[in-house]
Amino acid sequence: MAEAPPLQKPVHHLGIHEMVPHEASITLLVRHLPEAIPHDTLARLFSHYGASSVRPCTYGRRRYHKLHSFVRLQVQPPSTSISAMGPMNLLIYTRNNAEGPPSPGYYPSSRIGSIGFNQGYSNRWGPQHQRLDQGELTIWLDSTSGSGFKSLNSYKSGYFGTAMKLQSGYTAGVITSFYLSNNEDYPGNHDEIDIEFLGTTEDKPYTLQTNVYVRGSGDGNIIGREMRFHLWFDPTQDFHNYAILWNPTEIIFFVDDVPIRRYQRKSDATFPTRNMWVYGSIWDASSWATENGKYKADYSHQPFVGRYKNFKISGCEANGPASCRPQSGSPSGSSGLSSQQNEAMAWVQQNHKVYDYCHDPTRDHTQTPEC
Repeated sequence: MAEAPPLQKPVHHLGIHEMVPHEASITLLVRHLPEAIPHDTLARLFSHYGASSVRPCTYGRRRYHKLHSFVRLQVQPPSTSISAMGPMNLLIYTRNNAEGPPSPGYYPSSRIGSIGFNQGYSNRWGPQHQRLDQGELTIWLDSTSGSGFKSLNSYKSGYFGTAMKLQSGYTAGVITSFYLSNNEDYPGNHDEIDIEFLGTTEDKPYTLQTNVYVRGSGDGNIIGREMRFHLWFDPTQDFHNYAILWNPTEIIFFVDDVPIRRYQRKSDATFPTRNMWVYGSIWDASSWATENGKYKADYSHQPFVGRYKNFKISGCEANGPASCRPQSGSPSGSSGLSSQQNEAMAWVQQNHKVYDYCHDPTRDHTQTPEC
């Protein structure tokens, strides 16, 4: 049984003496369907525990919560249409913001098998700064060069993922990335979908930047559509899964299967529709990457290393059959997200989003009408 978080606030209702974690999010997970609980009982439980929601108890929900207490209640069902179910097992779970997001309830990466690096990718530049060992790709940047890789095929839609582990310590000015682009096909007028880790100083967390460029908005007079996050974990301590889902109606960015951003197609002018390749790279972006260029890459800390594994591609190739069905990011198989996925995304954006271009008062929003 997981150890409960620090307990601070005593309560004395329902004949139960419990301690509820201070400033934690309380979810009641029940063995039966929530509608099987009488409304007056639910009201008392919500008041008693300061609960914000009640859900059927599943492993997917439990994995992001800590068990606080176990209560066994004898209740009468609220409707004769619901047969008596006997004693009700009520599990009181808590979730503190520092512990991670609520479960999205659906895990797109589990539906897609991993491929070896050479099955889907090849070196694009800096081959002397790239090493493949037992399925794990290491690329690095030093004062002479960075490195990058590129998919063997271009795609018109798909799910593209990889697990990444970042370097700790001083990494200011350095970008470690995984992204889609057609820059080589349309130089000066390209589309791009980015997952970029912006390097940092030793006393601050990495920033994960998501971005979308459309038909040259990343060329010349740059019009970015950045949304940035400080993650709920340290990305230097272990591998975590990052993915981009791109289909004709939306772009969804995932971190460990949790959707952190959904960018919808509101018009052809604000959405990338041309074929793109998949890339990964590490490079020096000292002019802007860390606090708008305040801190630069310091090569006394070289080499700067990025590690990748668990590559996943499931997409419609540019030259593939017209019958290829675009990937969906939701359990329904359609566009959009489930209510549980939206709840997880809302939690991430509420607690870990640090920048949103749509809310930047210094931006000219006539250039980003989707806002």
